[in-house]
Amino acid sequence: MFFRYLVLFVSISFTLFAKAQSSAGPIINFEHRALPVVHRHGMVAAAEKHAAEAGVAMLKKGGNAVDAAVATGFALAVTHPTAGNLAGGGFMLLDIDGKSTFIDYRETAPRAAHRDMYLKPDGSVDQHLAYMSRQSAGVPGTVAGLVYALEKYGRLSLAEVIRPAIDLARKGFVVDYALASGIERRNRYAPWADTEAKRIFLAEDGAFLQPGDHLIQQDLAWTLKQIKRDGADAFYRGKVAQRFVADMEANNGLITAQDLTDYRVVEREPLSGQFLDFEIVSAPPPSSGGVHILQMLNILELAPLTEFGHNSAKYIHYLAEAMKRAYADRSRYLGDPQYFKVPLDELISKQYGKKLFQRIDPNKASAAEQIRPGEAMLAESPDTTHYSVVDGEGNVVSNTYTLNFSYGSGIVVKGTGMLLNNEMGDFSARPGHPNPYGLLGGKANAIEPGKRPLSSMSPTIVYRDGKPWLSTGSPGGSVIITTVLQTILNAMLFDHNIAAAAMLPRVHHQWYPDELRVEYGVSPDTVRLLQDMGHSLKQSKRTMGRTHSIMLDPGFAENGGYLYGASDARRPGGAVAGY
Repeated sequence: MFFRYLVLFVSISFTLFAKAQSSAGPIINFEHRALPVVHRHGMVAAAEKHAAEAGVAMLKKGGNAVDAAVATGFALAVTHPTAGNLAGGGFMLLDIDGKSTFIDYRETAPRAAHRDMYLKPDGSVDQHLAYMSRQSAGVPGTVAGLVYALEKYGRLSLAEVIRPAIDLARKGFVVDYALASGIERRNRYAPWADTEAKRIFLAEDGAFLQPGDHLIQQDLAWTLKQIKRDGADAFYRGKVAQRFVADMEANNGLITAQDLTDYRVVEREPLSGQFLDFEIVSAPPPSSGGVHILQMLNILELAPLTEFGHNSAKYIHYLAEAMKRAYADRSRYLGDPQYFKVPLDELISKQYGKKLFQRIDPNKASAAEQIRPGEAMLAESPDTTHYSVVDGEGNVVSNTYTLNFSYGSGIVVKGTGMLLNNEMGDFSARPGHPNPYGLLGGKANAIEPGKRPLSSMSPTIVYRDGKPWLSTGSPGGSVIITTVLQTILNAMLFDHNIAAAAMLPRVHHQWYPDELRVEYGVSPDTVRLLQDMGHSLKQSKRTMGRTHSIMLDPGFAENGGYLYGASDARRPGGAVAGY
């Protein structure tokens, strides 16, 4: 199967290359071991094929990138339940008609939440309460966010864009290997305990679903139909809200009818910065992603990275040192800007980047305890999901949303088919206590009613000559930021096509624990050199991140050209659809 698709991609690519002899054609380096999918009129790169195809169907109807993104988002809630969701939240970065904006539909803490709500009498964190109970749920934002984006920036009706999701839930779809293995993998660290979840995601005899089985979700279809009829009101004030609140009240949950009614989407100005000849636009707080991508690029811009060579010991050394300093600052300075003054200008300034760069020893690793947040400053589950969309007019959507852990808390809200998020775990339950991804936090990210937890989600658009050139993002909890950083560096510095940029081995350092994680594929010689420099290396058994990206030909919207898509092959599933 893989060989057949590879031959097809190569055949298409060579056909397009032949046309390029007389006119502009796709920019593909056939010396690369990975080739992108190529289309001309519109494209969706996502974690699951039915959802990607739902988005493309909207483009073919005359919808724009936002219509396609919303259709994809609703469909992923059906076909990619590990992270696709209705009862979670996320961020959407848009470039529509030449204007960029950022839609924050992150979850919020319920009114009954308080700073010490997950602490035991001895001061330790109650892991089950914080991550696997209804009290771990933040007030969901996904439905509000998707409907907001559609109504303000889309062209099609909600009934049109939600129809594919309803059909997939009502009629069902064939379970593939990615979904079947994900359900079984989830059971390894947190066995399915919730009665509703087991009814939906396990066979009648309690066995795991197998590839080829048919999954029908009638309760979820009901929920989607309510949203189709009444919009976001159905979820936050109507029949869905009634079932949601009833489930919370019956199971010691915190979210009330007032919490749902009070939820608001926030439209924010994206963060932007310059790296060489490229402009990078990314997520502002309460995401830490954009801040630290720009911060690290400001440091790395001062190092001769291309001279070092991609993934050489020297190259990785500077990446790791930049990462440590960014994650140290994350622990102290990042949180919901409505509750904590984030020193944005200082963190992403070129001057601060230069001071941090000057603190790096070119030949020796800095120990974590030697790095302090803001030392030179002027006075998320690995199973989040991302998708990228580009329409024929060059409009771009980069969207990342999540339930936090794989399948969230593993709890389904009775009568709705919706998996419940456990995003409250992204707050700092206790200052200095690491979250599930090992990230440290403090007062800036402490629990407060109505507050949005800090996130690493990093939907990003890179601009070249003032036009969108690359859309990307990733799941991965704490590795999201470094995954996006390395993907765009691979494209910007080393001119890799987007498939190759996604495929290359990655590294990760997050300050604490003081270890440099290295994917398989980095040479043993490089590993030894890094160890000689003082880096404590850990060969990563898990892959780092999973990008879904689209690259545009220069001047695509004005002059036509090609779109190049790639779904990172680090995990099963994933699809690039287009026409």
